Amino acid sequence: MATLSGDFGFLGYGNMGAAIAAGMVAQGTVTPRQISVYDPDTEKVRAAGALGFRCVASAEMLAQHCDTLLLAVKPQMLEEALAPVCAAARPDACVLSVIAGISIARLQVLFGAEARILRVMPNTPALAGAGAAAVAAGTNCTKEDIARGRAVFESVGIAEVVPEAWLDGVTALSGSGPAYFFYLTECLINAAVRRGIPESTAAHLAAQTLYGAGKLLIESGESPATLREKVTSKGGTTFAALERMRGRDLEGLVQEAFDAAEKRSRELGAH
Repeated sequence: MATLSGDFGFLGYGNMGAAIAAGMVAQGTVTPRQISVYDPDTEKVRAAGALGFRCVASAEMLAQHCDTLLLAVKPQMLEEALAPVCAAARPDACVLSVIAGISIARLQVLFGAEARILRVMPNTPALAGAGAAAVAAGTNCTKEDIARGRAVFESVGIAEVVPEAWLDGVTALSGSGPAYFFYLTECLINAAVRRGIPESTAAHLAAQTLYGAGKLLIESGESPATLREKVTSKGGTTFAALERMRGRDLEGLVQEAFDAAEKRSRELGAH
């Protein structure tokens, strides 16, 4: 894991911001004193201070103090939250944005034509140190900026560098993806309960099955198709279940769901 120098400012210390900051420290990417936080919520500020982070009194102070700014505010708060930051930010600051749907071009207008901006699509498993993030870099970013952004998000999982044009698709894949797996798990639990298995037992087994399948997929190095084939005996129970899924065109339904999420991501980014 890379060790990063300089001061990191977190504009917004909600669940995602807090997870990233904690992960950076836990992985040794930075020390607590390298992290500064500004959030109007006093409870969040108190939580950040308890971890040894520097808590500043204003967004302007945060921008003036930090080499790298991580923007973790809600999209609807964009103009209000960023106005004081843009006015005070160092001209050489690197900006990492996890603000959903906000393009690099839009941030470039706010921060100035020379700003070095990386737009990132993380996902909620970052809260458990198992996130999947896609990092897109603006044209002003250096190789060092990209490596820096990647190292930040590798503190809470994996990070892939991608063109910004891919981010709507990435949103549909890994950004929204955890919800798809959670929904499938819900459905399996409900099916088991209808067959008389207690909900607590079904939930425990289903959650471990989800975890185990993902772990096996990552650690085996084998494709999902190969692993599926290994657990599917022709004429067996798994075969019967998969045949029913194919009969209902599960793959087509997943493609439609992916397309709907991607389309909505584009729509949100256009506003």
